[in-house]
Amino acid sequence: MKVYSYTARDTNGKRHQAVRNSSNINELLNMLHHKGLTAVSVQEVHPGKPNGRTKLLQRKIKSSELASFCWQLSTMIEGGISITTALETIARDQENIQFQQVISKILERINKGKSFTASISEFPKVFNRLAFSIIMAGESSGNLPASLQRLARYFNDRDKLKKKLQAATAYPVFVFTFIVFIVIFMMTFIVPRFKVIFNQFGAGQLPVFTRGFMSFYEAMRNNFIYVIILAAVIIAGSIIAYTKTVKGHYIFSKIKLGIPLIGNLFVQSFLVMFCRTMATLLAGGVSVIEVFDILIAMTDNDIIKSAVTRTKKYIIEGSNIHLSAAASGFFPGLVVKMMQVGEESGSLPSVLDKTAEYYERKVDSTIMTVTSILEPLMIVTAGSIVLVVVIALYLPIFSMSKITK
Repeated sequence: MKVYSYTARDTNGKRHQAVRNSSNINELLNMLHHKGLTAVSVQEVHPGKPNGRTKLLQRKIKSSELASFCWQLSTMIEGGISITTALETIARDQENIQFQQVISKILERINKGKSFTASISEFPKVFNRLAFSIIMAGESSGNLPASLQRLARYFNDRDKLKKKLQAATAYPVFVFTFIVFIVIFMMTFIVPRFKVIFNQFGAGQLPVFTRGFMSFYEAMRNNFIYVIILAAVIIAGSIIAYTKTVKGHYIFSKIKLGIPLIGNLFVQSFLVMFCRTMATLLAGGVSVIEVFDILIAMTDNDIIKSAVTRTKKYIIEGSNIHLSAAASGFFPGLVVKMMQVGEESGSLPSVLDKTAEYYERKVDSTIMTVTSILEPLMIVTAGSIVLVVVIALYLPIFSMSKITK
């Protein structure tokens, strides 16, 4: 099976670009014809030697694409379609060239006699340890479709949470960019015009506030801004390099959790991930110790990772899950209580799912609180900068009008 990238037009003249698997170019052209498309250009893609165009078509495999893959594969298998036919169909309709190549390689390995689990294990960057464990448990128990559906829900939920957190940072970034734009605009177009006028007065006749502002402006204009940028880059680089060290990463982890509201958001986001991941893995038949190994690997914050590691240690020593979580000293009482209820009722996965939903609502609430605080703060900051510039520029004019009167 070869991989082709093509450009085609439909009957309305609309342009279509995609990547498809096909035995040969004639088969691809026939497929396009049946879809009502006319090929404009067709090019074979060689996985090992991507050209400029295929590099543009290549992109990272998203959680939403993994979720879609799991849903499609699960539905087809449940409908009685063989896994090889299902993978061929999914690969043929896959527009992400990297993912398409991965699916095609998985199909090749299955055709050579390998299991689905063994085939995906060769692509750990696409199917991480969590996905591998759930699929392995599902295939071993003969219930692969249910495991794939569970995994699809997990990827969808993770994607939603990620988008919420990205949206929370979008507004402050936009406002900060706007403030920078205002400062650049005023320093480039407004201040120079007033400077010409002020030169006629002489520096000694200008108000102290205006003289100070103009000195700052001159410093910025005389490459001082580049010194500030260079210093900022050096400081930022040093901080990033320090956070790569063991001690630095630990301190940075502690600082992140200690920031008002933002620290709460980090903890709540982790609890959503923790509860949902644990629920997904346990429901998929993964052992408790394996679950905690995966959770430890997924946790980046050193403080939280230590707590999860302690919890695993207590479980290995013979304690049950909720007492181990309580002994770690990190998990809130609600999480511990919900774990206890789940363990005693024998429905821990479903109880953890509900706990994840609760903390997801808490994340939404915290994001709204942070945004409601940041919005006026950023507006006041932007207004203050403009006000300083306006006062500095118009103060001499007001002084002149008083003298004239």
